[in-house]
Amino acid sequence: MTLESQTFPDKKRLIGLDPGLRRTGWGVIDVKGNHLIHIANGVVCSDSRKTIAERLVQLHSGILNLVKQFQPQEVAAEETFVNKNPESTLKLGLARGAVLLAPALSGIPVSEYAPNKVKKAVVGAGHAAKNQVQVMVGNILPKAVLANEDAADALAVAICHAHFTQNPVLTDQASRKDYLSQNTPNNQSRLKDLIDAALLKEASR
Repeated sequence: MTLESQTFPDKKRLIGLDPGLRRTGWGVIDVKGNHLIHIANGVVCSDSRKTIAERLVQLHSGILNLVKQFQPQEVAAEETFVNKNPESTLKLGLARGAVLLAPALSGIPVSEYAPNKVKKAVVGAGHAAKNQVQVMVGNILPKAVLANEDAADALAVAICHAHFTQNPVLTDQASRKDYLSQNTPNNQSRLKDLIDAALLKEASR
């Protein structure tokens, strides 16, 4: 888990979730005015040697502890991706149920977003690659040390939720481009340059 000890008055706290049976990624951000502030990110894992029921308990307990620790006002999760393997889809659905039950039991509203919608909000392209999402999450939240790609995906979901609810910084492509130009480090990678070009192309359509 990576954690920052900052606390901010007058803010909204969000938790993003990327549910999975083996690993469920999570990311916590605060929305304060025009700023998105990284608080923490990590993963909750289940033990593959245990029964499905026991693994679901592990996931549920882990997310419930996070909800109690960080006390979010809202939670957002990525919707289930239905693949060709019905057994895998069923197990993912069970994991999602265990994960989403934790905030729901605490009376916290839960929003869900399709993977393409998350990528569109964060990168500007609905079919962006995973590494592109990770780069853009790092640019939008420059102080975040990402635990792994699951945690990055969870932070992307939280950013997407901010985009579709209240954060004025992310309300359109042009303002998101301005935000990134003001908040990214000078040593920008070639991949970031390509993504920025894609953002400008999307904004001009």
